This record gives sequence, structure tokens and C-alpha cells, in this order.
Amino acid sequence: MACERGRRMLLTQLVRQWQQYRGITYMPRPGDGNPRAVTLIPGDGIGPLVTGAVVQVMKAMHAPVYFEEYEVSGKMDKVPVEVMDSIRHNKVCLKGGLATPVGGGVSSLNVQLRKELDLYASLVHCFNLPGLKSRHDNVNIVVIRENTEGEYSGLEHEVVPGVVESLKVITKFCSERIAKYAFEYAYLNNRKTVTAVHKANIMKLADGLFLESCREVAKKYPVIKYNEVIVDNCCMQLVSKPQQFDVMVTPNLYGTLVANTAAGIAGGTGVMPGGNVGAQHAVFEQGASAGNVGNEKLVQGRTANPTALLLSSAMMLRHLQFPSFADRLEQAVLSVLAEGTFRTKDLGGTSSTQDIVDSVIQKLG
Repeated sequence: MACERGRRMLLTQLVRQWQQYRGITYMPRPGDGNPRAVTLIPGDGIGPLVTGAVVQVMKAMHAPVYFEEYEVSGKMDKVPVEVMDSIRHNKVCLKGGLATPVGGGVSSLNVQLRKELDLYASLVHCFNLPGLKSRHDNVNIVVIRENTEGEYSGLEHEVVPGVVESLKVITKFCSERIAKYAFEYAYLNNRKTVTAVHKANIMKLADGLFLESCREVAKKYPVIKYNEVIVDNCCMQLVSKPQQFDVMVTPNLYGTLVANTAAGIAGGTGVMPGGNVGAQHAVFEQGASAGNVGNEKLVQGRTANPTALLLSSAMMLRHLQFPSFADRLEQAVLSVLAEGTFRTKDLGGTSSTQDIVDSVIQKLG
């Protein structure tokens, strides 16, 4: 019995070692190795720094992508036609933050991009990273947010002087498709639970319709547990016991609040990856919106943290069906974080953006 137990333990160990160092091979389709064009929007503030970091790392690892770069600023009235044409042709875009005026000024170009390309699903992955201390351990949350309607519909007007009406639009069509995306994501990624975030106790028709749609979709995925939580209770639960959450699906505005809160809990907005996806196109960017443009001190000192966008680029490589390159990039970034030798100010260090880039490239080598 002892010999048999020892033999089984040895076999188990060998299998684990094989899985760790080799894994089952990825069999590409003919032509999958052809380089892919990606539209690049450096954006405002720290955007050119962190997108420049990605370009350097991609070149160093000989990733099968090349970038078509366009200058876009949040101060523009709209995204230039040639940029939209490039994204529609390439299907994939990588972007830095675009500044949005607070109060008056032009409308958000980020929202314009999402609406024109119908990027209806925003995904932010908030998780503990090796070597980074946080208030909570074992955090691994994916926030999936409806991206095209809700409070972001932009339907505002002044009824009479001093009285402004802002409309929140919720439709069954958009609610069902974001719910389906969330459950499909959970199913394909071996996630166990989907939690719908709402305020249906007050907004009984709007958020009630969102919940009704989630419940209908949940019935089609019996292997996935389905929960519901009111948004204010959700925020309290996030900061007290975030480990209880797995995949979270939300209307537009709540998703912004939940994703940035979860990012802050797990390690900071500078390290959380994310992207926006629709049926035809995908735009990858820093996951949490807080701090994605940075400030003048970061720009002048060239000390912006490129981690979030580097990890978002790994997501992009998987989306493009280049899994080996995605794994290499992710492992290199996580290895640099785990060692802790090079860290930017937001993570308690003094390193520059270029220090992080050079360290990641060294790991890739």
C-alpha cells in the first residue's frame, strides 16, 4: 500500500511539473501566425508613456502585431473619421486614457468610442498580484459592465432655468446581452458565481428590467450560481469581504463604481487590466478608469505605472489568439512585481516607467 501511495504521489508530482512547464500545446490554424494590425491611440497625460511601454515590450518579444498610431485628445469634439475607420478595419485597438472635461466642455470621447463601435461589454479583472500587499487576500473579481446605455446615455436637458433632467435609459435588449456575456464569460473561464448589482428597490422599472433580464439568462446556465446585491450593500461588502464575489454584472454607472472600488482593494488602479468588447471590435485599456490620465508630475517625471496596460495587452494577445505570447508577457510582468526591485511610486517605489519596461524585457529574454 505504501509503495502504491508513493508511486501515485510521484506520478501526480510529475504531471503537475509537466503542466507547469509545458502544458498542452496550442494548435494554431494555418495563417494564425500572420502579424495583426492594431490601432494605437496614445491618448492624454500618461497615455503616451504607458502605450510607449507596451510598444517597446511587444517589439522586444517579437509579438506578431504592429501598430497603426493616431493622435487623439479628449479635447477634440469627436474621434476623427480616419481613427474610427482604422479600428473598424483592424477590429482591435489599444488606447491610453482620454481626458474628459468635468461639467462643461465636449462630450467624452471614451463614451463616443463605445457607442459608435457598440462595445457593449466592459471587463475589468481585479485580483491580488504577487508581491503587492493589500488589505485583503484571495481577491479575484471580474466586473462586467454594460457600456452603452444607463446614465451614460447622455440624454440631459434643462427643463427650466435651474432645473436639469438627466435620463437613465435601460432596455431589455442591452440588459439581456450583457447578462448573457457575463454568464458566457463565467462558463468559459470556469467561474462559479455571477452576481447582478442593482438598485431595483428604488428604481423599480429601470433596474427591475435589468434584474428580470439577468434572471432569465441565469436559467440557461444551471451550473453557474446566480446572486443579486443592491449596489450600496455591494460597496460595503466589497470593502469588508471581497472574496465572496466572483463575476459581477452591472448596469453602466454602477460598474464604474464597483470596478474602481475592487481595483483599489486588490492592489490599485495602476495594475488592473481591462478592455471593452462588442460583436465586431475590441478596445483594450487600463481596467479601472481612475488615474488613467495621471497628472503632470507623473508625465514630467516619466514615472507612470505601465503594469495595467501591459496586462491589458496580454488580454489583447489572447483575444488575437496568440496565447503563448500572452502567457510570456503576463509571466514577465508578474515576475517583476513579485521581485519588488522595480516599482513605481503608486506601489511604494521610486522606479521610472522605463525601469519597469527594461525589467520586463529582461524577464522576457
